[in-house]
Amino acid sequence: QLQALGGGLVQAGGSLRLSCAASGRTFSTYAAGWFRQAPGKERDFVATISRNGGVTWHANSVKVRFTISRDNAKNTVYLQMTSLKPEDTAVYYCAAGRYGNRGDDYYYWGQGTLVTVSS
Repeated sequence: QLQALGGGLVQAGGSLRLSCAASGRTFSTYAAGWFRQAPGKERDFVATISRNGGVTWHANSVKVRFTISRDNAKNTVYLQMTSLKPEDTAVYYCAAGRYGNRGDDYYYWGQGTLVTVSS
C-alpha cells in the first residue's frame, strides 16, 4: 500500500516536497515513480528512481526543477518540487514497480495528492 502526502496550494515559483510511504518490507525491491494528472488530461510521467536510488529519470518538463529520491530504510520515496508553475497543477500519484516511464511499468499505486500552483 502506498500513501502520498504533501500536496497543497502554493504560489508560482514556490516549492513543495511530496512523500510516498509504502507499507510492507519489500519496497526496496521495486523501482518507484511519480506521475501526475491535470484536470481533463491524461496521466503523465514525472520521474522514476531505481530500487537502490542510484539511477533516476525525470521528464523533460520537470527536469532541473523536480528531484526524485528515496529512503529505503523509511520505505519512502520523495519528490522535491521547486520553481513551481501553474502548469504543474495536477493530482500527483506515486507508484511502485519496474523502472520506466509508462503506467504499465508499475504494479502498485497510491491514492494521489493534489498540488495546486497559483499564478
